[in-house]
Amino acid sequence: MSDTDDSSEVEKQLAPYLIENARSSRSKCKTCRKAIDKGVARLGVLIEGPFGTGYLWHHLTCAAKRQLDAVEEAYAGDYTAPGVNRPPIEELRKLAEAADEKRKEKQEAPYVERASTGRSKCQQCSEPIAEGAFRVVVLRSVEFYGQVRNGPIKVHATCVGAALAAETSATEIDGFADAVRANSRISSQDVESALKEIGELE
Repeated sequence: MSDTDDSSEVEKQLAPYLIENARSSRSKCKTCRKAIDKGVARLGVLIEGPFGTGYLWHHLTCAAKRQLDAVEEAYAGDYTAPGVNRPPIEELRKLAEAADEKRKEKQEAPYVERASTGRSKCQQCSEPIAEGAFRVVVLRSVEFYGQVRNGPIKVHATCVGAALAAETSATEIDGFADAVRANSRISSQDVESALKEIGELE
């Protein structure tokens, strides 16, 4: 796969994880999407993709924040290359706890808010969302390296019906209004006004 620096590795029996110092600066962290500098400790998670078997690379600290179980398995097993200066697992566990707390504070979709500027665009119709207008956040599924993930998109209130009818929608129509009421942080009066603007969903 393109994420391995040495294509000959594909021919070997690869371990499920690999902790090593990056051999170049070409690989990118699949968590933060930034380059992993040469010599920096990285975690490889083995996957089978359309182009063969290989590792998806992550900064160790990034991996700890999103998939601590994999990091702990990699630490517990014989998956660390010689000469790697890896941080103590306790330090990574603290990072994971802090990231988990931050995620709990994150607002859960679907919800409605007021657009704070006029710079955002509706991800359904591609038109700008006016400052102060209702902006509805729903989930859309995206396939990423053979895995389907749900990510938030922002749409006009009037575009919610089309967004939820799309094949890639990951927000259920059933119970939508109740979920918006529960998750939104604007006034209940504004929420009801937004739901009225959204209209009936089929």
